[in-house]
Amino acid sequence: MASFDIFSKRQKKLRGDVPDIYIYDTIPQPLKVQVVHIWRDILGDERDYQGHYAEVFQAYKFIVGALCREYGLFFLPPEINKYNDRRYIDEIFNFLIQQDDSEKVLDAIEFSFRVIDKFTRRYEYLGRSKASELADSAIEELNQRFQEHGIGFQYLEGEIIRIDSQLIHLEVVKPALGLIRAPEFAGAQAEFLKAHEHYRHGNDKETLAECLKAFESVMKIICKKRGWAHDANATSKALLDVLFVNEVIPKFWQQHFNSLRSSLETGIPPARNRLGGHGQGSDVTEVPPAIVAYVLHMTASAIVFLCEMAG
Repeated sequence: MASFDIFSKRQKKLRGDVPDIYIYDTIPQPLKVQVVHIWRDILGDERDYQGHYAEVFQAYKFIVGALCREYGLFFLPPEINKYNDRRYIDEIFNFLIQQDDSEKVLDAIEFSFRVIDKFTRRYEYLGRSKASELADSAIEELNQRFQEHGIGFQYLEGEIIRIDSQLIHLEVVKPALGLIRAPEFAGAQAEFLKAHEHYRHGNDKETLAECLKAFESVMKIICKKRGWAHDANATSKALLDVLFVNEVIPKFWQQHFNSLRSSLETGIPPARNRLGGHGQGSDVTEVPPAIVAYVLHMTASAIVFLCEMAG
């Protein structure tokens, strides 16, 4: 499994024919085909499926069965010949290639890569000595393919998340998720991933609400780990006060970080409280997408900063 730096790809880079604006509503056919190649490499190809590897059959059956259940179907795609022996490997391949709904394409990719992430890392799956490294390589290739085609999504921590800037994603979002991967941060991680899930689907107010939950959860966990007294139902303002009183930011840095405190106190919480957290009356309140993206990334930055400063 690899992404090769072939001649035509290098020429496109030299000409500047590479996407600099992400797209979200179309998955190009070449990317779908490349995903099938990854599936064949890591989940198993047609020969593995027909051979003595029961795990390969079960993996493809599990993926197809889960998607059928969620979509209320018996077959993927529904017009498949029901009178032949069912081949789950062909069913999911054909579904991905023929599907025009980008969200359903992402469903299939996300769910299949969860299977790759969880089940193919064992030696027992196809008897590979470096099974876990191969799974990591498959995920890395998927994310490279997304990037090559200018598709604004990445697979991270078991979910397809939307990204707006590769730099922000690499420098802010991934480190934030890495820091809250520990078991004690499970709730905060779930909330932060939920914020990304809402963001991907354009649920702006829900994105803001989950951002605040994740932000508050991280602060509560830091307070609990350090043994600092705090109200279990404390708001973000009260929790920030606890962190500043206990010098999560050293005194000699506090003046320098006054602007950070102002951003944390007047950025994330009010954006959620004023735009996403209260009744909207007779008029529908629209949250500008730019604000939602800003708050989402500011939340990630705040999580990274607080976790690193609190140790």
